Amino acid sequence: MSNIVRLVIACVMLGAGIALCGFGFWGWGILVFLLGGIVLLSFFFNENMILAQYFLRKEDSEKAEQWLLKVKDYEKELYKNQWGYYNMLIGLIESRKAPLKSEKYFKKALALGMKMSHNTALAKLSLAGISMAKRNKREAQMYLQEAAKEDKNKLLAEQIKMMKGQLAQMDKQQVVRGGYRQF
Repeated sequence: MSNIVRLVIACVMLGAGIALCGFGFWGWGILVFLLGGIVLLSFFFNENMILAQYFLRKEDSEKAEQWLLKVKDYEKELYKNQWGYYNMLIGLIESRKAPLKSEKYFKKALALGMKMSHNTALAKLSLAGISMAKRNKREAQMYLQEAAKEDKNKLLAEQIKMMKGQLAQMDKQQVVRGGYRQF
């Protein structure tokens, strides 16, 4: 359902709730007013996105993907602040199937912007992992440094430390590969 339709329905329901209370039907007025509030909340927080996040936390990416695919045109159905989060969720689901194909979703999520810094750090950390898989060390280091800056609450500190260790291992593997034959 389009966001404008949700907003119109919410306004009508809130107005009807106030009118019912004004005419003395307090019980029905409060009930309709609360339902209008729920519809108004769905304008800001899409139910498909909330359910997809829930299933991602439960490690059920198939169900999360099903809920995200119910959003046909995210620019019409989601509030503008949710566009980055939508692309990040798609990227997280895609990274479990084909990690290198998820890069475009993470970059688009960063371009659209996200309000919470730890989500930005997660997207940059994922891009660092993709860069490491492509053997692009400079880009991986850049994304790791940016992720460390964005992770103000140190929620991803352990993962960043582990990725830096893997980056150091990548240097050692290149020396062995490019060196002399070892008998």
